[in-house]
Amino acid sequence: MPYRHASILSVICALLCPVRGLAAPVGREMTDAANNFLAALTPEQKAKGEFEFKDEERFDWHYIPKPRKGLPFKEMTPPQRLLAHALLSSGLSQRGYAKATSIMSLEQVLYDLQDHAPTRDAEMYYVSLFGQPGKGAWGWRVEGHHVSLNFSLSGDEVLAVTPSFFGTNPAEIQSGPRKGLRVLGGEEDMARKLVTSLNEEQRKVALITNVAPADIITGHDRKGRFLEPVGITEAALTPEQQETLQAVLKEYVFRVRAEVAESDWKRIQESGWEKIQFAWAGALEPGQGHYYRIQGPTFLMEFDCTQDHANHIHTVWRDLQNDFGDDLLRKHYEEGGHSK
Repeated sequence: MPYRHASILSVICALLCPVRGLAAPVGREMTDAANNFLAALTPEQKAKGEFEFKDEERFDWHYIPKPRKGLPFKEMTPPQRLLAHALLSSGLSQRGYAKATSIMSLEQVLYDLQDHAPTRDAEMYYVSLFGQPGKGAWGWRVEGHHVSLNFSLSGDEVLAVTPSFFGTNPAEIQSGPRKGLRVLGGEEDMARKLVTSLNEEQRKVALITNVAPADIITGHDRKGRFLEPVGITEAALTPEQQETLQAVLKEYVFRVRAEVAESDWKRIQESGWEKIQFAWAGALEPGQGHYYRIQGPTFLMEFDCTQDHANHIHTVWRDLQNDFGDDLLRKHYEEGGHSK
């Protein structure tokens, strides 16, 4: 079905994204947004969108177009959709929210390109709530084709914002009124700037193969995992190259609210810059299949652009210690917390 609400996305973003009072903790804003959304639902809608926190559905994340559990935007009234967008906005930076909604809008492009394929529907993004917002351990997810955003909290404390997946198809719109749009252009261009700035000796280490993998290697794994430690270390880069590497990392980390992103950024820094590795696979030129990953002791970022003639991007950010809040929730339990 054509996306009937693409024209109001910029209005929604302008209204929702800037409204972030510094006096209220981010987790409280998420709690309020989740409860406001729930209060607007019918009992039948709640039955679709609510789950126990311990339900295995919380870990069943994916990024392909497929039927999902949860409450889809398609089955919401216009006011309910706005409240769902308020929840989405509560977890993302303005830039992150713009990326997420722009990715959703690409379903209309695919709908037109693929002869009105029924699986291409910008309203088939699902909202799921796990546990009771603001009480004990709880979480929420907004997910559909090329978007999977997973937030885990304890009361009003944000414990985790990963797995975090953004993808785009097409990576660059080739024709029509939106020609030239590249939602994830920053993730691609800055990494290419880094790899093409490497000298011959640096490239021998950073370029791990001439053939890019067909997708991100970790896929939709339940738990983030440490991949083979290959590539060039941050310490082997020049100061200017180090700045570019940090800019690439920030493009992923600061998709979420700045207050939360700063905490994750601090963890990355404290894990040791010298232990961070950048690896590239495939071609260096735009328009040809390529892949890169940035990995440190606590995190993994993957980027793949190989499908559909290298015009289809998948990106993921995994916390190798705390996906779905596993590590911090475990500590809560060990310390006798009330995150049940």
